[in-house]
Amino acid sequence: MVYILLLSTDICQAGLRLHLIVGFRYSRGPTMAHAENESVTPLPAATLYVLLALASEDRHGYGIIQEVSRLSAATYRVGSGTLYDNLKKLLHQGWVEDYEEQESGSGETRRMYRITDEGRRVLGADVSRMKRIVRVASRMLADEGGRA
Repeated sequence: MVYILLLSTDICQAGLRLHLIVGFRYSRGPTMAHAENESVTPLPAATLYVLLALASEDRHGYGIIQEVSRLSAATYRVGSGTLYDNLKKLLHQGWVEDYEEQESGSGETRRMYRITDEGRRVLGADVSRMKRIVRVASRMLADEGGRA
């Protein structure tokens, strides 16, 4: 693992802004201990919401967009470009799979998506990580409330 420290400096010469690399650090292993199943967390918000939307049932693209809006109480919106970029990544990672489904009335087919066992495992690991953060934050805030 390589860490690069960037020092952002305004060195104005002819109106150019330069970013200088002032150092780097190499580490053979992770700098913080991680549980094996947390190696891919934290998940980006779009990925988290897509996996959550598929956790309860298989959905087509527009159904995922609607469920993300419902799950987030309309505070997070995933556009179709972001959705399909994420679905492509999730399909490649094996966290989601797709299949064709024929609509009963029109006979048209649509692409459906479902979460895989691996996707459910990754989602569960991220939810567990967030629960731990909330527990720690709640304890810290409760301790702060008792101080004068």
